[in-house]
Amino acid sequence: MSYKQLTEGERYQIQSYLKAGYTQTQIAEELNRSPSTICRELTRNRGLRGYRPKQAHQLATHRRLNAEKAIKVTEDVAGWVEGLIRQELSPAQAAAYIARELGVSLHHETIYQMILADKARGGDLYRHLRIMSKPYRKRYGSYDNRGRIRNRKSIDDRPAVVARKSRLGDWEGDTIIGKGSKGALLTMVDRKSLHVVIGRLSGKNAEALADELIERFTGLRAPLKTITFDNGLEFSEHERMSKKLDVDIYFAHPYSSWERGANENTNGLIRQYFPKGMDLTTVTEEDIQFVMDRLNNRPRETLGWKTPNEVLWGQSVNLLAA
Repeated sequence: MSYKQLTEGERYQIQSYLKAGYTQTQIAEELNRSPSTICRELTRNRGLRGYRPKQAHQLATHRRLNAEKAIKVTEDVAGWVEGLIRQELSPAQAAAYIARELGVSLHHETIYQMILADKARGGDLYRHLRIMSKPYRKRYGSYDNRGRIRNRKSIDDRPAVVARKSRLGDWEGDTIIGKGSKGALLTMVDRKSLHVVIGRLSGKNAEALADELIERFTGLRAPLKTITFDNGLEFSEHERMSKKLDVDIYFAHPYSSWERGANENTNGLIRQYFPKGMDLTTVTEEDIQFVMDRLNNRPRETLGWKTPNEVLWGQSVNLLAA
């Protein structure tokens, strides 16, 4: 069995067991760890004031990072990291990809430190990290104004299997609006694979949106069983979309964005490329394809570090190819 590092949570458990009078052997049994692991932990990571879990975790992390810097971060590894970060992978995603594809284990904090060092030297790698800003909140009208979609089917009527994310073909849909509401993007994401489809719109016109969605999915030929939209009137032609694509369409409850959590999170990722306030009428098909390729070939922790393309199509790409 390969050795797995103690987590910070386990270190807090060790402290609690010590205070309760447990022996090292008893602590090992409780944590399902080797007695030698507990002995080594208490020997190497105990401070002057005794064993403190936060300090112990910091000591262990610092020691591991220094070992990685001395052994793992060769010129090749540094090049791999740079190539992946420039594709907007997070340090955790880059570390997982390198471990899976190249067999080199790096801690994501090591990659953060490399990025900070690059910034100190005047580099621009840090610009490729996702900028966390205040969440974008749509300004909706009253409930009555949002409820005018005729013949809408509530999410309450959606099959229970959709909530389990156990199958491909259950999609969530929304729009991203550009500066002055003159341009927009249709965003669709498959709940299981997190595969993203983006369409270009001239505005929040229901007929144009239906045309775009029908065209995108007719050409894509991806599994399509259900779609869940929010309550925007731009989705009012849901019956035409449902008939053309032979798909069941449902609507989330008003003001309940968590019911389309995959879509809301995906819109945040897309905003990294098309930020709020951008004139979306200038976006080209090439721009859209570039963003879809970036997101659909990005390893995701919730997918076991596979990419959406791998889960949906069984296809993978070499992110480090020249």
